[in-house]
This record gives sequence, C-alpha cells and structure tokens, in this order.
Amino acid sequence: MKAIIVGGGIGGLTTALMLRSRGIACELYEQSDSIRELGVGINTLPHAIRELAGLGLLDRLDAAAIRTYELFYLTRYGQQVWHEKRGLDAGHDVPQFSIHRGRLQGVIHQAVIERLGADAIRTGSRLGAFTQDEGGVTAWFFDRSGAHVHTARGDILIGADGIHSKVRQTLFPEEGPPCWNGHMLWRGATDWPVFLTGRSMIIAGGLNAKAVVYPIAEGSSPASRLTNWAVMVRIGDGSAPPPRREGWSNLGRREEMMPYVTSFSIPQVDFAALINATPEFWEYPCCDRDPLPYWSSGRVTLLGDAAHPMYPVGSNGASQAILDARCLADALARSEHPRQALVAYERQRLPMTADVVASNRRGGPEGVIDAVEQLAPQGFSDIDTILNYESREAIVRGYAAKAGFAARVVSR
Repeated sequence: MKAIIVGGGIGGLTTALMLRSRGIACELYEQSDSIRELGVGINTLPHAIRELAGLGLLDRLDAAAIRTYELFYLTRYGQQVWHEKRGLDAGHDVPQFSIHRGRLQGVIHQAVIERLGADAIRTGSRLGAFTQDEGGVTAWFFDRSGAHVHTARGDILIGADGIHSKVRQTLFPEEGPPCWNGHMLWRGATDWPVFLTGRSMIIAGGLNAKAVVYPIAEGSSPASRLTNWAVMVRIGDGSAPPPRREGWSNLGRREEMMPYVTSFSIPQVDFAALINATPEFWEYPCCDRDPLPYWSSGRVTLLGDAAHPMYPVGSNGASQAILDARCLADALARSEHPRQALVAYERQRLPMTADVVASNRRGGPEGVIDAVEQLAPQGFSDIDTILNYESREAIVRGYAAKAGFAARVVSR
C-alpha cells in the first residue's frame, strides 16, 4: 500500500510518521517551496503528546518546549475563576507541552526526513486535481506558475491541506469559504522575565475579549522565557467576511490591537508591557467550518484542519490532527481494503471532532469564564457565591472528557 499525503503541516507530517511505523509507504506533497516553521505558541495536550511519544519524539519535544505545570482562568479584571495542574502534575502519564508551533512542526519534519528520507517530501507541489478508480488514486501537482511538476499514483489520498483544502473543495465544491465568527486573534512571542512558576499558563477573559500568556521555550537567561501572548477580541458579528484572508503568516497591526489591550488586568504579568516589547506579531481571523456529513469518498479522505477546522480555544487544533493521524494509520494497518479503512477512520473520528468544533464555538473549557462574567460583569468578592465549584468543574472537565484528555483531579 502507498498513501499520497497532501499538506506538510503538523497533521500531514505526523501521518507520514504513523504510516511509516506501520510499514505503509507514503509520499508527502506541500505547496510551499519549503516547510517553514510558522506560527507562534500552541499547547499540545497529553493525549496528543502520548502519540508523539510513541513515535520516539518525547526527548526532542522536551528540548524544544516547556512542560506546562498549571493553568489559571481569570476574568478580564484578573479575578481567579479556575486553577488546575496540567500534564504530569494532573495525573497524566505524559506532559502537556507549551511550544512554538513551528518548532513542533520542525521536530516532526526532521523525524520524517530521518525515517522516510528527504525524497519522501516534495515541496513546491500544489494539488491541481485527482481521480480515482478501482485500483487507486492519481493526483496531479503544479508549481506556483501553473506548470505541471509531478503525477502521483497511490492506493489512497489523504487531504491534510488545511482550512483552504483543495481536497475538501473537490469533495464538496458548493461549501463556500470558511465561517468567520467576528473574532480577531493577535499573537506574538518575545523574551520576557519569568512569571509564577516559569511553566504557568494564564487565560483572562471570556469569548468576546480574551488575553492569553504562557512560556513556550527557555529564554536568553535563566530568569527569562520565550513568552507567548495572544489577544482575541470580537470586532464584528460574523455576517461579513474577515478584513483579511485568514493565514498563519499575516503580520498584525499594532494600532488595531492596542486599544483592546488596556481592557485586561493580569496581576501576574505586565501584559501591555509584554506586548509593547514584541517587535512583530501576527493576526488570524478566527474561522472554522461546519462539520461535514462525511470525510471519505472511495479512496480519498480528509485529516486535521482540512476535515475539522476549529476555533483556537481549548488547545485542541494540532492535538486533534495528531489523533487523526494515529487513528487513520491504525485503520489502514488492520483493514483488508483501503476503502474499509477510511470508513472505519471516519466513523471513529468524525463524530468526536464535530463535538469539539461545536464546543469551541461556545467557548470550550474557557466558557467557565464567560459563565462567571455574565453572572458578575463587574467582578465578585467570592467566586463560589457566583458559580459554585461543582458547576465550574462541570464546564472544564466536561470539555476535557469530550476532547479526550481527561485525567484524575490532583488539586483545586
């Protein structure tokens, strides 16, 4: 069996490793001229890290990332709504990592080169079209000028080509553009003095106005960390297209973002100073797509953001793509026919990810902040009189169970 993978992001690269570990050949095609380490910080949850650890990547991740120790949910005024340990300290058998998205992609990319060979990845290859028959799938790839560069033949084709997936567009030509919910996300990272434990994550504010800050790597000295920050604010009602096309490499505009920054109070870190110290940052209109009725058509299927793009809450986008890769590789390894495998993969992963997409639209686990801010918009003196511990726990733990990373509670 041989798979054609379209897309060289975290999902596509992880799929290549998973297939290789099961003795399944593959070729990966990426439209960019090189696989670049784009983005800023993300959190990779234990259920996904467990899969990467199974591929022998734990030591490399440890060298590139921070093991997340704890998470605080605060109101936009800085009042604590929820606190919990994360990763190993929360009872998991593997860590949660806070990491630069590009470094995570780089770790996986390097492993693909080492195990499959550099020739297994073809950059500068944009999918133009594909056809399938009883014996397999044929795909045609072109460069940026429109010149044909390669024709690939395989048993299956996996569309891991992101929110603007050509494979998805071919399967669902009438779907239209991604859904924008009216939120703009600005993100950056810079060297900054350690706050709290040096492995702490803070999320302040609900779905309409949110600030996030956490370290993602060692800093220039023991007293500093490469510190990731994000600001997500509702700037529209979602009835019109976003001001600019969504993408990981759009530079942010300071004059557009800074008026919102002053609305946050985070006692543990000088958030405005952190942002002002960041020379450049990026913007991303928060977009997703409605869940599909199916992912697989014959010998073709979808994976990661091509299958289930979701709003960036709950730290789940990259993690779910990694889980997709494991599930698909397992299905291909144990099934007698590729079509059978793709159906089994879809049956397992589509309903779960559809639930996560829907939950993220409601705020995900961070919805506990929304609940408190709605009940006490001017703040509170005792959180338990606003929303008791059991109710707050139900929101946070319910999401963890839905997304597949629940663990026993270690501390409040």
